[in-house]
Amino acid sequence: MDTAGKLSNFLGIVEQQLGAVLVDGDAGPGVMGDTLMEAARHLCLGSGSKRARPMLVSLFGDAVGLSSEHLVDVAVSAELIHSASLLHDDVVDAGMFRRGRPTVNARWGNIVAVMSGDLILSTTLLRLAQLDERLSRSALSVVSEMTRAAITEVEARGVMELPLPRLRYIAEGKTGSLFGWCGHAAATLANQPEAAKRFDGFGRHLGVAFQIADDIRDVLGTDVGKPQYADLQSRTPSMPILLAVEKDEGLRRKLKDAWAFSSITPDRIKEIGASIIACGAVEQSLAQMNVEIDAALGYLGSFANSDGGAELASWARKLSSGITDQVRSKVA
Repeated sequence: MDTAGKLSNFLGIVEQQLGAVLVDGDAGPGVMGDTLMEAARHLCLGSGSKRARPMLVSLFGDAVGLSSEHLVDVAVSAELIHSASLLHDDVVDAGMFRRGRPTVNARWGNIVAVMSGDLILSTTLLRLAQLDERLSRSALSVVSEMTRAAITEVEARGVMELPLPRLRYIAEGKTGSLFGWCGHAAATLANQPEAAKRFDGFGRHLGVAFQIADDIRDVLGTDVGKPQYADLQSRTPSMPILLAVEKDEGLRRKLKDAWAFSSITPDRIKEIGASIIACGAVEQSLAQMNVEIDAALGYLGSFANSDGGAELASWARKLSSGITDQVRSKVA
């Protein structure tokens, strides 16, 4: 079976296992159904997720010669940790839609969303502890890092003076840490500590690049999952926004005035968004994204010559070429 076929088969098994984990549990005497698991299934199953983290687990496993049967639980765990963070994020952001569907908090309310996230997170960590205590310990560390990054992002809203290293800290914590764990966990199961360090570094840098790519798509309006300028509307600093206000003092004043109000008119958002594009901040962000991708590829070392490693490198390069094409087509 070729790599694509093997990966497709692996992701199919992961999908089945996700369904098996998210079955109704014991909600107590006289209670029909399980609201928290129903909410979790709403987010996790049939939602159009690309399953990027399970895919990474599979490719990292290939790079160290680990059979798929040992990786399924790790892939499922990575997806559930990610899903728990989305449940919590949607509450923090008051998000109403995700991947074109109502969010759990929009449908069931904030309490169910938070507790559903807590339930699948605790269930996942317990499963990992039963599989390998090394994995549960490292996963707990990642969850802690993700949580601190999330609150840092909340505290940074509306702050145009946010240092770029602080923005990178948020991106690495929210996305890169779990990407890195996907590789670290696979290499840990293979008892290859050097690979664990390299894969963690690769995943962290790739996760930062992934986040910068999202920032660029937001400005260009090429993210099919959310409306253009969502970051401007939510007062969330992003790489293009911070670079733009650093370059253009007039834009800084306009954005400061706009963020001073509880909402921004669509025309005002479009005006500010066009200014961000015009000042070259998108191209600068693309260059920074490629720095992160190059750093990620450097961490692979000799593993880039393995089947899984070559696919990891290809995936990173496709991210670069895909965003580059979008920038060229949207920025005249």
